[in-house]
Amino acid sequence: MDVYEIAEKLVSQSRTVSTAEADTCGLIGYMLSTVPGSSRYFPGGIIAYTGGLKEKVLGVPEDLYDTKGSVSPEMAIAMADGARNVTGTDYAISVTGIAGPTGGRSGLPIGTFYLGLVGPDGLEVAERIHADAEDRDGNKRQAAQAAIDLLGSHLGA
Repeated sequence: MDVYEIAEKLVSQSRTVSTAEADTCGLIGYMLSTVPGSSRYFPGGIIAYTGGLKEKVLGVPEDLYDTKGSVSPEMAIAMADGARNVTGTDYAISVTGIAGPTGGRSGLPIGTFYLGLVGPDGLEVAERIHADAEDRDGNKRQAAQAAIDLLGSHLGA
């Protein structure tokens, strides 16, 4: 979905969104802010690339790393929930994954990302995607667009 469509839906619904980004390192926030007047619906986001920031800033439970891992649906939800709590937005989207070119492992190959979305009325969605770009930047861009698409699919008409 186009960020202009996202912006239009958020503004028309008087809703806001924030981000919690690991591997995309602010790319989703950048995309959301390309629309003039984006401060009406996007107050900002948190780049939590390392585990320490996920815990300290986003409030991700320490034991989540040991029980579920840093690349998991549970981590994506915890990151989004933390961003929503910190910023006070209606929605929050998150990304955690393996951009490459190294770091892949059995069950989590390079290009694996988990997206998280939390929102009103108990909305809580995690989605696994596999980016198939030829390089790290391409994988990040595919993951960021998938997060935008996930948000858009839950905003309604």
